[in-house]
Amino acid sequence: MSLWMILPVSLPVFTITGIWVVYAMALYNQHVCPVHNWLYNESCEEQLPLQRGPVLCCTLDNIPLISKCGTLPPESCFFSLICSTGSFMVMMIGLLRYAHVIEKHQNCVLNTAGLSTAWICAAGLIMVGNFQVDFAKVLHYVGAGVAFPSSMLFVCLQSALTYRLAKTQEEYRIGHLRVGMALLALIALVLSGVFFCQESFALQHASAIFEWIYCTIIMLFYGTFAFEFGGMSGDTLLVLSRGGGGVQSFSASEHKTEVGGGSNHHQLENLSML
Repeated sequence: MSLWMILPVSLPVFTITGIWVVYAMALYNQHVCPVHNWLYNESCEEQLPLQRGPVLCCTLDNIPLISKCGTLPPESCFFSLICSTGSFMVMMIGLLRYAHVIEKHQNCVLNTAGLSTAWICAAGLIMVGNFQVDFAKVLHYVGAGVAFPSSMLFVCLQSALTYRLAKTQEEYRIGHLRVGMALLALIALVLSGVFFCQESFALQHASAIFEWIYCTIIMLFYGTFAFEFGGMSGDTLLVLSRGGGGVQSFSASEHKTEVGGGSNHHQLENLSML
């Protein structure tokens, strides 16, 4: 059992826990309305942070979207930290997955595309976390427009790659699990996007709920790489420095070593004869 498996496990634990802490902070400071609230008004006499009482007057500005929860301080500071750290972990997992596939099998288009989408998603996630929607709306939406589609493409590519490389029954079960999660994520992403564009308050609130579901599924998907990372060693990163030749490159290097050893042996024999 390799310690590398801690990385994919820690990503969903850190990010899912972190965004729920951000939501709790935003709810405590009355920056957003609760998830269970479905009643919204076009305007309120007082802003939400100034209201007191068991019943709050909510507008569309208070819908508990993940980005809205991390808009105002102090929760915005934690939201930026979570997104920045999470993006770094996504880049590391994508790189290690790429190297692991090359080490155990060989490089392919799916593997290279998976690495690219993971790093593109990480770039979008950094923009989402550091450009709050109320203060830098264009940059925030650019980051979201990059992060959401690329993360969806990443899980689809990795699901297909899992089936392509599967040899044992356990690997096929992991492939089934990833395909199921990819389908659920796709449904949640489509519904979130469609409902977000509607004028109905209830549908926009439903959009926020599906956004939470989508992000949770994606983070859990990254956690499934613990199955492969459990058999990873420190030699995996050496594959990248060798140029990504995989099994063939290792065989070639071993062959060169044998040839070199044989030539040295013949030289020693000639010296002894002399």
